[in-house]
Amino acid sequence: MKLFKLAKTFRSEEDGAVTVDWVVLTAAIVGLGIAVYGVVSGGIANLSGDIDTQLETDQINTSFPAAPAD
Repeated sequence: MKLFKLAKTFRSEEDGAVTVDWVVLTAAIVGLGIAVYGVVSGGIANLSGDIDTQLETDQINTSFPAAPAD
């Protein structure tokens, strides 16, 4: 009889189902994050290369204008 009571209690518990739901949702979010990274990473690498090139070719003007005459 104790086995039947244990089986009935196990069947009525819903904690395991909630855990499975959270695991599936978490896996979906992680998968979506990986997919977004795959799509965006190429553009970010290209943009950072463009910024690097621009910073290397720009020159800073260090000459100051003459003081105004009194």
